[in-house]
Amino acid sequence: MALKEGLRVWAEIDLDRLTANVHALKRQAGEARLLVVVKANAYGHGAVQVARAAVEAGAWGLGVASLEEGLELRRAGIRAPVVVLGSSSPAQAGRLVANDIRVTLGSLELGRALSRAASAAGLTARVHVKVETGMNRFGVAPDEAVRLAEALRDLPGVEVEGVSTHFAASDEEDKGPTLQQYERFRACAERLDWVPLHHVSNTAALLDLPDMSLGLVRCGLGVYGYYPSEAVSRDVPLQPVMSFRSRVARVATVAPGEGVGYGLTWRAERPSRIALVLAGYGDGVRRSLSNRGVALVRGCRAPFAGRVAMDMVMLDVTHIPDVRVDDEVTLLGRQGQECIDADEVARLAGTINYEIVTGLMERVTRLFIRGGRVVARQDLAGLREVSAS
Repeated sequence: MALKEGLRVWAEIDLDRLTANVHALKRQAGEARLLVVVKANAYGHGAVQVARAAVEAGAWGLGVASLEEGLELRRAGIRAPVVVLGSSSPAQAGRLVANDIRVTLGSLELGRALSRAASAAGLTARVHVKVETGMNRFGVAPDEAVRLAEALRDLPGVEVEGVSTHFAASDEEDKGPTLQQYERFRACAERLDWVPLHHVSNTAALLDLPDMSLGLVRCGLGVYGYYPSEAVSRDVPLQPVMSFRSRVARVATVAPGEGVGYGLTWRAERPSRIALVLAGYGDGVRRSLSNRGVALVRGCRAPFAGRVAMDMVMLDVTHIPDVRVDDEVTLLGRQGQECIDADEVARLAGTINYEIVTGLMERVTRLFIRGGRVVARQDLAGLREVSAS
């Protein structure tokens, strides 16, 4: 893979695996449409390329957190339905309508702003009413949601396309709260049977409670190959899409008693060989992994030695023969027979797998792989396709 030569740090995004995950989730969803969530740069994977691959694999639409994320997709020529899942401002109504970006809302004020913008432009504003059923974060109470949907239906230029809620605990072993939220939603949705799309399920609910799939399911983490928690069923096969790699820049011998890195928090207990790796918290290697993390070098596990710095981290490679400058280092992914996944890194860092993949920084070059070759590259200079040669 010549395109990775010379890179200090990079991520490999396997589009074949992503396609397989989309297909697996679609099978689980049955007749329901699939909305692939690509917010936060597709959970760190690269929104535009992931969106294209997801739509090609059969996704109905794409979920984003903001107008700006939706505009990124539109500028890239993606015409599939885009739904803003977060809150939008009435001041954004004109751009939302002009770019055919669907809106999740919980207020008539936003609906009226969308109506004015749609009427002025001769377009249609498609909206999804958010019902608050127990998470107490975003949306309106069930009775108010019915009144809101009916009021929106009467506004010129507005189409109420969907009604939704969001589960607070679908990835927990106790499904009681989720079932309670679902019943609250259904009681509301039954009064809105004229709305085409009813949707409640995220990845966890789709995997554990497929009967709740309704007309549409919203999948984020599962698309990228991970399960939301240990409590969620693994019956649907998912494959991690991202690998995260760097290089050895230096190998040095450290005498017993000598320290390594900021604060000298790691000290050699024997003559030790320390490899300098060109990846740090400025790239997405969490500082909480200092003296706790692990990487793969020459197919072997090497523990972090000392604190993670902004641009580099050190590894204790004393037990690994023949480590050399320019050896490839795997921080996330497979190397030889060994594998480090986001679940393991999250446990070591004291966080969740979502945060590990989403935390990959913009300056990390993404190499998008299809059929074993790089088909696109995204770096600080932008996204560009790579022709076969």
